[in-house]
Amino acid sequence: MLYIIFRKRNRYYNLMAAEDRKLYGDLNTPETLKVLACLFEHDLDFEFVPINLEANQHREKHFLSMSPFGKLPVLEDPDVTLFEESGRRAYLLESHKQALVANWIDVKDHYFEPPGPALKLISLLSSNKAIDDVGESDGVDHEIAELSQVLDVYEAQLGRFKYLASDKFTVADVLHLPNLHSLMGIASTKKLIDSRPHVSAWCSEILARPSWTKVLQMKKQKMISQA
Repeated sequence: MLYIIFRKRNRYYNLMAAEDRKLYGDLNTPETLKVLACLFEHDLDFEFVPINLEANQHREKHFLSMSPFGKLPVLEDPDVTLFEESGRRAYLLESHKQALVANWIDVKDHYFEPPGPALKLISLLSSNKAIDDVGESDGVDHEIAELSQVLDVYEAQLGRFKYLASDKFTVADVLHLPNLHSLMGIASTKKLIDSRPHVSAWCSEILARPSWTKVLQMKKQKMISQA
């Protein structure tokens, strides 16, 4: 099934038609959702081409010709094909001078996500609701403590700025969306976020952005079509 999304053309790419920019990805992967949110934030025209990981479509010859290691998502336009996060990030940042934005992206990469605690908790608690309810497990307790320390740093930073890097919403915030969405759906981790007023306000604000709403609508449409 092919999703084609037409958006208002961005001033940085105003000569590019929707069919000239394609995003190949799986709506079940956080990395695909991050790039979708970025594209929507920038009002970029693009065509979304679903890749089914469970069906091993990322191992098919056509896909490997774009992404030789079988990684997704892949962002393609007439000039470049990008299959690594650093390349997609540079493309979407629009400016190479955003050092503070890059700094908080690195914080996400090194402390919030692997090898950080967020995804570990999402995996542990989503697969074991009993642990989530009781909150007593050596592995979970350790990751809860680790995430608490990370969120304390975020709380201090968000006490200075509305968003992570400044008072302007940036890609540093966008890249947190998939895992924040999952963490807010788990009682134990939602409590950690809600107990920090600045983190809680930031989380509520960015999860309510129209770009993220569009991403969730795409996921919902996929679930309905598979039902």
